[in-house]
Amino acid sequence: MKSPNILLSLVAAVTMTFGVSTSSVHAQCLGDVVPSGIIDGVDLAQTLSSWGPCTNCPADIDGDGVVTGNDLGQLLAGWGPCPPFIASIAPGQGTIVGGTPITISGAYFTGAASVTIGGAPATNMVVVSSTTITAVTPAHAAGSVSITITTPSRTSTFENAFSYASSSILSIVPDIGVVGGGALITISGNYLGGATSVTIGGAPATNLIVVSPTTITAVTPTGKLGPADVVVTTSAGTLTSLNGFSYISVVVPAWATMLEALPDPAVVADANLRAAIVASGFAWRIKDTSSNIEMLLVPGGTFMMGCSPGDAECYSDESPAHQVTLTNDFYMGKTEVTQAQWQAKMGSNPSYFVAGNGYPGSFDRPVEQVSWNTIQSFNSATGLRLPTEAEWEYACRIGTTTARYGELNAIAWYYQNWTNFGAQPVATKLPNALGLYDTIGNVWEWCQDWYQPYSSARVTNPTGPATGSYRLLRGGSWTFSSYNCRGSRRLSDYPVVAYIDVGFRVVRNP
Repeated sequence: MKSPNILLSLVAAVTMTFGVSTSSVHAQCLGDVVPSGIIDGVDLAQTLSSWGPCTNCPADIDGDGVVTGNDLGQLLAGWGPCPPFIASIAPGQGTIVGGTPITISGAYFTGAASVTIGGAPATNMVVVSSTTITAVTPAHAAGSVSITITTPSRTSTFENAFSYASSSILSIVPDIGVVGGGALITISGNYLGGATSVTIGGAPATNLIVVSPTTITAVTPTGKLGPADVVVTTSAGTLTSLNGFSYISVVVPAWATMLEALPDPAVVADANLRAAIVASGFAWRIKDTSSNIEMLLVPGGTFMMGCSPGDAECYSDESPAHQVTLTNDFYMGKTEVTQAQWQAKMGSNPSYFVAGNGYPGSFDRPVEQVSWNTIQSFNSATGLRLPTEAEWEYACRIGTTTARYGELNAIAWYYQNWTNFGAQPVATKLPNALGLYDTIGNVWEWCQDWYQPYSSARVTNPTGPATGSYRLLRGGSWTFSSYNCRGSRRLSDYPVVAYIDVGFRVVRNP
Protein backbone atom coordinates (compact mmCIF):
# COMPACT_ATOMS: atom_id res chain seq x y z
CA MET A 1 0.00 0.00 0.00
CA LYS A 2 1.26 3.48 -0.93
CA SER A 3 1.95 5.73 2.01
CA PRO A 4 -0.36 8.76 2.54
CA ASN A 5 2.54 11.14 1.84
CA ILE A 6 3.22 9.54 -1.54
CA LEU A 7 -0.45 9.71 -2.48
CA LEU A 8 -0.61 13.36 -1.40
CA SER A 9 2.35 14.19 -3.63
CA LEU A 10 0.88 12.37 -6.62
CA VAL A 11 -2.46 14.13 -6.36
CA ALA A 12 -0.79 17.50 -5.85
CA ALA A 13 1.36 17.00 -8.95
CA VAL A 14 -1.68 16.15 -11.07
CA THR A 15 -3.55 19.18 -9.75
CA MET A 16 -0.67 21.57 -10.49
CA THR A 17 -0.53 20.29 -14.06
CA PHE A 18 -4.20 20.39 -14.99
CA GLY A 19 -5.73 23.02 -12.70
CA VAL A 20 -8.03 22.72 -9.70
CA SER A 21 -11.81 22.38 -9.45
CA THR A 22 -13.86 22.60 -6.23
CA SER A 23 -13.95 18.82 -5.86
CA SER A 24 -10.22 18.42 -6.53
CA VAL A 25 -9.43 20.96 -3.81
CA HIS A 26 -10.88 18.59 -1.22
CA ALA A 27 -9.32 15.60 -2.94
CA GLN A 28 -5.90 16.97 -1.99
CA CYS A 29 -6.71 16.31 1.63
CA LEU A 30 -7.10 12.50 1.72
CA GLY A 31 -9.53 11.67 4.48
CA ASP A 32 -11.46 14.94 4.43
CA VAL A 33 -14.55 12.89 3.54
CA VAL A 34 -16.98 15.59 4.62
CA PRO A 35 -15.09 18.65 3.21
CA SER A 36 -14.17 21.10 5.94
CA GLY A 37 -10.40 21.50 5.71
CA ILE A 38 -9.95 19.29 8.79
CA ILE A 39 -9.92 15.48 9.10
CA ASP A 40 -11.83 14.77 12.28
CA GLY A 41 -14.54 12.66 13.86
CA VAL A 42 -17.12 13.75 11.30
CA ASP A 43 -15.01 12.23 8.56
CA LEU A 44 -14.39 9.11 10.63
CA ALA A 45 -18.10 8.63 11.25
CA GLN A 46 -18.88 9.04 7.55
CA THR A 47 -16.23 6.50 6.65
CA LEU A 48 -17.52 3.92 9.13
CA SER A 49 -21.11 4.43 8.01
CA SER A 50 -20.06 3.80 4.41
CA TRP A 51 -18.18 0.59 5.20
CA GLY A 52 -18.29 -2.04 2.49
CA PRO A 53 -19.02 -1.75 -1.24
CA CYS A 54 -19.27 1.91 -2.16
CA THR A 55 -19.28 3.28 -5.74
CA ASN A 56 -17.98 6.85 -6.18
CA CYS A 57 -18.46 7.72 -2.54
CA PRO A 58 -16.17 10.18 -0.70
CA ALA A 59 -15.19 7.58 1.90
CA ASP A 60 -13.62 5.37 -0.79
CA ILE A 61 -10.29 7.16 -0.46
CA ASP A 62 -8.23 4.68 -2.48
CA GLY A 63 -10.90 4.45 -5.19
CA ASP A 64 -11.18 0.65 -5.27
CA GLY A 65 -14.99 0.60 -4.92
CA VAL A 66 -14.92 -0.67 -1.34
CA VAL A 67 -14.54 1.23 1.95
CA THR A 68 -12.13 -0.88 3.97
CA GLY A 69 -9.41 -0.65 6.56
CA ASN A 70 -7.11 0.76 3.90
CA ASP A 71 -9.33 3.84 3.55
CA LEU A 72 -9.63 4.11 7.31
CA GLY A 73 -5.83 3.94 7.68
CA GLN A 74 -5.32 6.76 5.22
CA LEU A 75 -7.91 8.87 7.00
CA LEU A 76 -6.25 8.35 10.39
CA ALA A 77 -2.78 9.03 8.94
CA GLY A 78 -3.91 12.48 7.85
CA TRP A 79 -5.81 13.33 11.04
CA GLY A 80 -6.00 17.03 11.76
CA PRO A 81 -5.89 20.19 9.55
CA CYS A 82 -5.42 19.53 5.84
CA PRO A 83 -1.93 20.22 4.50
CA PRO A 84 -1.51 23.18 2.09
CA PHE A 85 -1.26 22.49 -1.62
CA ILE A 86 -0.41 24.62 -4.66
CA ALA A 87 -2.62 24.79 -7.73
CA SER A 88 -0.67 27.48 -9.63
CA ILE A 89 2.14 30.04 -9.34
CA ALA A 90 2.16 33.23 -11.34
CA PRO A 91 4.58 33.97 -12.79
CA GLY A 92 6.18 30.53 -12.86
CA GLN A 93 9.62 31.90 -13.66
CA GLY A 94 11.83 34.61 -12.23
CA THR A 95 15.30 36.05 -12.34
CA ILE A 96 18.24 34.44 -10.56
CA VAL A 97 18.86 37.56 -8.46
CA GLY A 98 15.43 37.23 -6.87
CA GLY A 99 12.96 40.01 -6.28
CA THR A 100 10.18 38.56 -8.46
CA PRO A 101 6.72 39.08 -6.90
CA ILE A 102 4.69 35.86 -7.19
CA THR A 103 1.13 34.82 -6.40
CA ILE A 104 0.57 31.28 -5.12
CA SER A 105 -2.94 29.89 -5.55
CA GLY A 106 -4.24 26.70 -3.98
CA ALA A 107 -5.93 25.75 -0.73
CA TYR A 108 -5.46 25.39 3.02
CA PHE A 109 -3.13 28.38 3.39
CA THR A 110 -4.74 29.75 6.55
CA GLY A 111 -2.12 30.61 9.14
CA ALA A 112 0.82 29.89 6.80
CA ALA A 113 4.00 30.84 8.61
CA SER A 114 6.56 30.67 5.83
CA VAL A 115 7.26 30.01 2.15
CA THR A 116 10.64 28.75 1.03
CA ILE A 117 11.74 28.65 -2.60
CA GLY A 118 14.67 26.44 -3.48
CA GLY A 119 15.39 26.11 0.23
CA ALA A 120 15.63 29.87 0.86
CA PRO A 121 12.91 31.89 2.57
CA ALA A 122 10.76 34.10 0.40
CA THR A 123 10.26 37.66 1.61
CA ASN A 124 7.23 39.90 1.94
CA MET A 125 4.95 36.89 2.38
CA VAL A 126 1.28 37.80 2.79
CA VAL A 127 -1.52 35.28 3.36
CA VAL A 128 -4.24 36.99 1.34
CA SER A 129 -6.79 34.24 1.96
CA SER A 130 -7.01 30.51 2.53
CA THR A 131 -6.43 30.07 -1.21
CA THR A 132 -3.91 32.83 -1.99
CA ILE A 133 -0.40 33.78 -0.82
CA THR A 134 1.82 36.49 -2.24
CA ALA A 135 5.59 36.58 -1.76
CA VAL A 136 8.85 37.79 -3.30
CA THR A 137 11.41 35.28 -4.52
CA PRO A 138 14.91 35.02 -3.03
CA ALA A 139 18.02 34.72 -5.18
CA HIS A 140 18.87 31.29 -6.57
CA ALA A 141 20.87 29.62 -9.31
CA ALA A 142 19.17 28.98 -12.66
CA GLY A 143 16.92 25.93 -12.86
CA SER A 144 13.74 24.44 -11.41
CA VAL A 145 13.24 24.48 -7.64
CA SER A 146 10.73 23.30 -5.05
CA ILE A 147 8.40 25.47 -3.00
CA THR A 148 7.60 24.61 0.61
CA ILE A 149 4.66 26.08 2.52
CA THR A 150 4.51 25.72 6.29
CA THR A 151 1.29 26.18 8.25
CA PRO A 152 0.90 25.82 12.05
CA SER A 153 0.18 22.12 11.72
CA ARG A 154 1.57 20.96 8.39
CA THR A 155 4.39 21.43 5.89
CA SER A 156 4.02 20.62 2.18
CA THR A 157 6.70 20.64 -0.48
CA PHE A 158 5.98 20.87 -4.22
CA GLU A 159 8.79 19.81 -6.51
CA ASN A 160 9.81 21.80 -9.62
CA ALA A 161 7.16 24.36 -8.83
CA PHE A 162 9.20 27.42 -9.90
CA SER A 163 12.12 28.04 -12.24
CA TYR A 164 14.93 30.57 -12.20
CA ALA A 165 16.47 32.05 -15.34
CA SER A 166 19.36 34.39 -16.01
CA SER A 167 18.74 37.95 -17.18
CA SER A 168 19.98 38.53 -20.71
CA ILE A 169 20.09 40.85 -23.71
CA LEU A 170 18.74 39.03 -26.76
CA SER A 171 18.71 41.75 -29.42
CA ILE A 172 19.43 45.42 -30.08
CA VAL A 173 17.56 47.03 -33.00
CA PRO A 174 19.00 48.84 -34.80
CA ASP A 175 22.49 47.74 -33.85
CA ILE A 176 24.21 50.52 -35.81
CA GLY A 177 24.05 54.29 -35.60
CA VAL A 178 25.97 57.43 -36.43
CA VAL A 179 28.77 58.68 -34.20
CA GLY A 180 26.74 61.78 -33.44
CA GLY A 181 24.23 59.69 -31.51
CA GLY A 182 20.51 60.30 -31.44
CA ALA A 183 19.39 56.86 -32.68
CA LEU A 184 16.37 55.31 -30.97
CA ILE A 185 17.21 51.69 -30.17
CA THR A 186 15.08 48.86 -28.80
CA ILE A 187 16.72 46.36 -26.47
CA SER A 188 14.95 43.04 -26.00
CA GLY A 189 15.80 40.36 -23.44
CA ASN A 190 14.87 38.68 -20.21
CA TYR A 191 14.09 40.53 -16.97
CA LEU A 192 14.74 44.05 -18.17
CA GLY A 193 11.77 45.48 -16.29
CA GLY A 194 13.89 47.03 -13.56
CA ALA A 195 16.34 48.74 -15.93
CA THR A 196 17.79 51.89 -14.41
CA SER A 197 20.45 52.81 -16.98
CA VAL A 198 21.92 51.96 -20.38
CA THR A 199 25.44 52.83 -21.45
CA ILE A 200 26.90 52.44 -24.93
CA GLY A 201 30.65 52.50 -25.20
CA GLY A 202 30.73 53.74 -21.60
CA ALA A 203 28.55 56.78 -22.26
CA PRO A 204 25.01 56.97 -20.83
CA ALA A 205 22.12 56.66 -23.24
CA THR A 206 19.21 59.04 -22.78
CA ASN A 207 15.41 58.77 -22.80
CA LEU A 208 15.40 55.32 -21.23
CA ILE A 209 11.88 53.84 -21.27
CA VAL A 210 10.96 50.49 -19.76
CA VAL A 211 8.31 49.27 -22.19
CA SER A 212 7.81 45.86 -20.58
CA PRO A 213 9.77 43.27 -18.58
CA THR A 214 11.36 42.16 -21.85
CA THR A 215 11.75 45.45 -23.74
CA ILE A 216 13.39 48.82 -23.15
CA THR A 217 14.13 51.71 -25.48
CA ALA A 218 16.82 54.38 -25.29
CA VAL A 219 18.54 57.00 -27.42
CA THR A 220 22.19 56.51 -28.24
CA PRO A 221 24.81 58.99 -26.99
CA THR A 222 27.65 60.41 -29.04
CA GLY A 223 30.19 57.66 -29.65
CA LYS A 224 33.41 56.66 -31.33
CA LEU A 225 33.64 55.01 -34.73
CA GLY A 226 33.46 51.22 -34.45
CA PRO A 227 31.85 48.60 -32.17
CA ALA A 228 30.80 49.46 -28.62
CA ASP A 229 29.59 47.44 -25.64
CA VAL A 230 26.01 47.91 -24.50
CA VAL A 231 25.54 47.69 -20.73
CA VAL A 232 22.09 47.55 -19.12
CA THR A 233 21.82 47.96 -15.36
CA THR A 234 18.66 46.44 -13.87
CA SER A 235 17.36 45.24 -10.55
CA ALA A 236 18.38 41.80 -11.85
CA GLY A 237 22.01 42.84 -12.18
CA THR A 238 24.23 44.26 -14.89
CA LEU A 239 23.96 42.85 -18.40
CA THR A 240 26.57 43.39 -21.10
CA SER A 241 26.30 42.85 -24.83
CA LEU A 242 29.89 42.87 -26.07
CA ASN A 243 30.18 44.91 -29.27
CA GLY A 244 26.39 45.02 -29.29
CA PHE A 245 26.25 48.35 -31.12
CA SER A 246 28.41 49.84 -33.85
CA TYR A 247 29.00 53.50 -34.55
CA ILE A 248 29.40 54.46 -38.18
CA SER A 249 30.13 57.66 -40.04
CA VAL A 250 27.81 58.79 -42.83
CA VAL A 251 28.55 61.23 -45.59
CA VAL A 252 26.08 64.02 -46.31
CA PRO A 253 26.56 65.60 -49.75
CA ALA A 254 27.66 69.22 -49.67
CA TRP A 255 24.54 70.19 -51.59
CA ALA A 256 22.16 68.63 -49.04
CA THR A 257 21.03 68.61 -45.44
CA MET A 258 20.53 65.32 -43.63
CA LEU A 259 17.03 64.31 -42.59
CA GLU A 260 17.78 60.75 -41.49
CA ALA A 261 21.13 58.99 -41.43
CA LEU A 262 20.03 55.35 -41.52
CA PRO A 263 17.11 53.67 -43.28
CA ASP A 264 13.98 53.33 -41.21
CA PRO A 265 13.01 49.62 -41.01
CA ALA A 266 9.35 50.65 -41.13
CA VAL A 267 10.00 52.11 -44.59
CA VAL A 268 12.82 49.93 -45.92
CA ALA A 269 11.64 46.57 -44.62
CA ASP A 270 14.18 44.45 -46.53
CA ALA A 271 17.21 43.87 -44.27
CA ASN A 272 19.52 43.30 -47.24
CA LEU A 273 18.47 46.58 -48.82
CA ARG A 274 19.01 48.42 -45.54
CA ALA A 275 22.46 46.84 -45.28
CA ALA A 276 23.31 47.98 -48.81
CA ILE A 277 22.26 51.55 -47.99
CA VAL A 278 24.34 51.55 -44.80
CA ALA A 279 27.32 50.03 -46.63
CA SER A 280 27.29 52.91 -49.09
CA GLY A 281 28.43 55.25 -46.32
CA PHE A 282 25.92 57.93 -47.41
CA ALA A 283 23.01 59.30 -45.41
CA TRP A 284 19.74 57.59 -46.34
CA ARG A 285 17.31 60.54 -46.41
CA ILE A 286 18.38 64.05 -47.32
CA LYS A 287 16.95 67.30 -48.62
CA ASP A 288 18.43 69.10 -51.61
CA THR A 289 19.10 72.61 -50.27
CA SER A 290 18.63 74.28 -53.65
CA SER A 291 15.15 72.90 -54.39
CA ASN A 292 13.97 71.62 -50.97
CA ILE A 293 13.24 68.29 -52.64
CA GLU A 294 13.45 65.30 -50.30
CA MET A 295 15.63 62.53 -51.71
CA LEU A 296 16.41 58.93 -50.80
CA LEU A 297 19.62 57.02 -51.43
CA VAL A 298 19.51 54.31 -54.08
CA PRO A 299 22.46 51.94 -53.59
CA GLY A 300 24.06 50.64 -56.76
CA GLY A 301 23.50 47.07 -57.83
CA THR A 302 22.63 44.63 -60.60
CA PHE A 303 19.17 43.79 -61.94
CA MET A 304 17.34 42.39 -64.96
CA MET A 305 15.99 45.27 -67.05
CA GLY A 306 13.02 44.76 -69.32
CA CYS A 307 9.99 42.50 -69.45
CA SER A 308 9.44 40.71 -66.14
CA PRO A 309 9.21 36.91 -66.11
CA GLY A 310 5.63 35.82 -66.76
CA ASP A 311 4.41 39.34 -67.65
CA ALA A 312 1.94 38.84 -70.51
CA GLU A 313 1.32 42.59 -70.91
CA CYS A 314 4.80 43.47 -72.16
CA TYR A 315 5.30 45.39 -75.39
CA SER A 316 7.89 44.21 -77.88
CA ASP A 317 10.35 46.98 -77.03
CA GLU A 318 10.54 45.76 -73.43
CA SER A 319 12.49 42.73 -74.65
CA PRO A 320 14.94 41.21 -74.55
CA ALA A 321 15.35 41.41 -70.78
CA HIS A 322 19.03 41.97 -70.07
CA GLN A 323 21.37 42.34 -67.12
CA VAL A 324 22.29 45.86 -66.07
CA THR A 325 24.82 46.86 -63.43
CA LEU A 326 24.84 50.30 -61.83
CA THR A 327 28.14 50.82 -60.08
CA ASN A 328 27.30 54.19 -58.53
CA ASP A 329 24.97 55.07 -55.70
CA PHE A 330 22.63 57.97 -56.40
CA TYR A 331 19.89 60.00 -54.75
CA MET A 332 16.38 60.08 -56.21
CA GLY A 333 13.42 62.32 -55.41
CA LYS A 334 11.06 60.69 -52.94
CA THR A 335 8.17 61.94 -55.06
CA GLU A 336 7.62 63.43 -58.49
CA VAL A 337 8.57 67.12 -58.54
CA THR A 338 5.56 69.07 -57.26
CA GLN A 339 4.05 72.29 -58.51
CA ALA A 340 5.22 74.02 -55.33
CA GLN A 341 8.81 72.91 -55.84
CA TRP A 342 8.79 73.98 -59.48
CA GLN A 343 7.24 77.39 -58.83
CA ALA A 344 9.56 78.14 -55.91
CA LYS A 345 12.52 77.79 -58.24
CA MET A 346 11.16 78.91 -61.59
CA GLY A 347 8.70 81.62 -60.53
CA SER A 348 5.78 80.27 -62.58
CA ASN A 349 3.64 77.15 -62.85
CA PRO A 350 2.98 75.55 -66.24
CA SER A 351 0.56 72.95 -64.85
CA TYR A 352 -3.07 72.59 -65.89
CA PHE A 353 -4.28 71.16 -62.58
CA VAL A 354 -4.05 74.32 -60.51
CA ALA A 355 -6.40 76.06 -58.11
CA GLY A 356 -7.37 78.61 -60.80
CA ASN A 357 -8.74 75.77 -62.91
CA GLY A 358 -10.71 74.32 -60.02
CA TYR A 359 -8.11 71.99 -58.52
CA PRO A 360 -7.48 72.87 -54.85
CA GLY A 361 -4.32 71.66 -53.19
CA SER A 362 -2.55 71.95 -56.49
CA PHE A 363 0.87 72.64 -54.98
CA ASP A 364 0.95 69.05 -53.70
CA ARG A 365 0.24 67.70 -57.17
CA PRO A 366 3.08 66.85 -59.57
CA VAL A 367 4.05 69.59 -61.96
CA GLU A 368 2.90 68.66 -65.49
CA GLN A 369 2.82 70.19 -68.95
CA VAL A 370 6.61 70.32 -68.79
CA SER A 371 8.63 69.22 -71.78
CA TRP A 372 11.95 67.44 -71.58
CA ASN A 373 13.61 70.60 -72.89
CA THR A 374 11.90 72.84 -70.31
CA ILE A 375 13.00 70.59 -67.47
CA GLN A 376 16.63 71.27 -68.33
CA SER A 377 16.22 74.86 -67.11
CA PHE A 378 14.98 73.62 -63.74
CA ASN A 379 17.85 71.16 -63.46
CA SER A 380 20.41 73.79 -64.40
CA ALA A 381 19.04 76.05 -61.66
CA THR A 382 19.18 73.33 -59.02
CA GLY A 383 22.13 71.11 -59.96
CA LEU A 384 19.76 68.14 -60.28
CA ARG A 385 19.26 65.91 -63.31
CA LEU A 386 16.87 63.41 -64.84
CA PRO A 387 17.50 59.72 -64.15
CA THR A 388 18.79 57.52 -66.89
CA GLU A 389 16.27 54.95 -68.04
CA ALA A 390 18.26 52.23 -66.27
CA GLU A 391 18.43 54.22 -63.02
CA TRP A 392 14.70 54.84 -63.17
CA GLU A 393 13.75 51.18 -63.69
CA TYR A 394 16.26 49.94 -61.11
CA ALA A 395 14.94 52.35 -58.46
CA CYS A 396 11.32 51.54 -59.33
CA ARG A 397 11.80 47.76 -59.23
CA ILE A 398 14.39 47.45 -56.51
CA GLY A 399 13.88 44.35 -54.41
CA THR A 400 11.38 42.82 -56.86
CA THR A 401 11.41 40.91 -60.16
CA THR A 402 7.71 41.47 -60.87
CA ALA A 403 5.98 43.96 -63.16
CA ARG A 404 4.89 46.07 -60.17
CA TYR A 405 6.12 46.46 -56.60
CA GLY A 406 2.63 45.92 -55.16
CA GLU A 407 -1.07 45.62 -55.93
CA LEU A 408 -1.81 48.29 -58.52
CA ASN A 409 -4.75 49.99 -56.78
CA ALA A 410 -2.66 50.31 -53.64
CA ILE A 411 0.43 51.83 -55.27
CA ALA A 412 -0.76 53.87 -58.25
CA TRP A 413 -3.21 56.36 -59.70
CA TYR A 414 -4.20 55.14 -63.16
CA TYR A 415 -7.16 55.32 -65.56
CA GLN A 416 -9.35 52.81 -63.76
CA ASN A 417 -9.09 54.22 -60.22
CA TRP A 418 -8.73 58.01 -60.19
CA THR A 419 -11.56 59.60 -58.23
CA ASN A 420 -11.04 63.20 -59.35
CA PHE A 421 -10.01 64.06 -62.89
CA GLY A 422 -6.35 64.92 -63.16
CA ALA A 423 -2.99 64.28 -61.61
CA GLN A 424 -3.38 63.48 -57.92
CA PRO A 425 -1.43 64.84 -54.92
CA VAL A 426 1.86 62.95 -54.56
CA ALA A 427 2.53 60.30 -51.92
CA THR A 428 -1.11 59.32 -51.44
CA LYS A 429 -0.49 55.70 -52.46
CA LEU A 430 1.89 53.14 -50.98
CA PRO A 431 5.65 53.52 -51.65
CA ASN A 432 8.03 50.93 -53.05
CA ALA A 433 10.73 49.05 -51.12
CA LEU A 434 12.97 52.15 -51.02
CA GLY A 435 10.23 54.53 -49.89
CA LEU A 436 9.72 56.14 -53.32
CA TYR A 437 6.15 57.17 -54.15
CA ASP A 438 4.28 57.14 -57.47
CA THR A 439 6.99 55.61 -59.61
CA ILE A 440 4.02 53.71 -61.04
CA GLY A 441 1.09 55.87 -62.17
CA ASN A 442 0.03 59.48 -61.51
CA VAL A 443 2.18 61.11 -64.25
CA TRP A 444 4.64 59.76 -66.77
CA GLU A 445 8.21 60.66 -65.80
CA TRP A 446 10.80 61.89 -68.28
CA CYS A 447 14.15 60.08 -68.35
CA GLN A 448 17.45 61.39 -69.64
CA ASP A 449 18.02 58.88 -72.46
CA TRP A 450 17.25 59.00 -76.14
CA TYR A 451 15.09 56.05 -77.13
CA GLN A 452 16.65 52.93 -78.65
CA PRO A 453 15.68 49.22 -78.79
CA TYR A 454 17.16 46.85 -76.23
CA SER A 455 20.04 44.46 -76.78
CA SER A 456 20.48 41.18 -74.93
CA ALA A 457 24.05 42.11 -73.98
CA ARG A 458 24.99 42.77 -70.36
CA VAL A 459 25.68 46.46 -69.79
CA THR A 460 27.13 48.65 -67.05
CA ASN A 461 25.90 52.19 -66.34
CA PRO A 462 24.02 52.57 -69.65
CA THR A 463 23.06 56.10 -70.70
CA GLY A 464 21.43 55.42 -74.07
CA PRO A 465 22.57 56.62 -77.51
CA ALA A 466 24.29 59.96 -78.03
CA THR A 467 21.57 61.25 -80.36
CA GLY A 468 18.04 60.42 -81.33
CA SER A 469 14.57 61.74 -82.06
CA TYR A 470 12.62 60.67 -79.00
CA ARG A 471 13.24 60.90 -75.28
CA LEU A 472 12.02 58.22 -72.92
CA LEU A 473 9.15 58.36 -70.40
CA ARG A 474 8.44 55.80 -67.70
CA GLY A 475 5.84 54.66 -65.15
CA GLY A 476 2.42 55.23 -66.71
CA SER A 477 -0.10 57.85 -65.62
CA TRP A 478 -3.65 58.58 -64.49
CA THR A 479 -4.80 58.71 -68.13
CA PHE A 480 -3.45 55.26 -69.04
CA SER A 481 -4.80 51.78 -68.35
CA SER A 482 -3.24 49.23 -66.04
CA TYR A 483 -1.08 47.51 -68.67
CA ASN A 484 0.85 50.76 -69.14
CA CYS A 485 1.52 51.07 -65.41
CA ARG A 486 4.36 48.58 -65.04
CA GLY A 487 8.02 48.86 -64.08
CA SER A 488 9.28 47.86 -67.54
CA ARG A 489 6.84 49.86 -69.70
CA ARG A 490 8.58 52.25 -72.09
CA LEU A 491 7.09 55.27 -73.83
CA SER A 492 8.87 57.81 -75.98
CA ASP A 493 8.07 61.21 -77.43
CA TYR A 494 9.63 64.35 -78.82
CA PRO A 495 11.53 66.33 -76.15
CA VAL A 496 9.59 69.50 -77.01
CA VAL A 497 6.10 68.18 -76.19
CA ALA A 498 4.29 68.83 -72.92
CA TYR A 499 1.19 67.01 -71.74
CA ILE A 500 -1.17 67.16 -68.74
CA ASP A 501 -0.11 63.68 -67.65
CA VAL A 502 3.67 64.07 -67.97
CA GLY A 503 5.99 65.24 -65.21
CA PHE A 504 9.38 64.17 -63.87
CA ARG A 505 11.47 63.02 -60.94
CA VAL A 506 15.03 64.14 -60.22
CA VAL A 507 18.25 62.40 -59.20
CA ARG A 508 21.69 63.52 -58.17
CA ASN A 509 25.01 61.82 -57.54
CA PRO A 510 26.46 62.16 -54.04
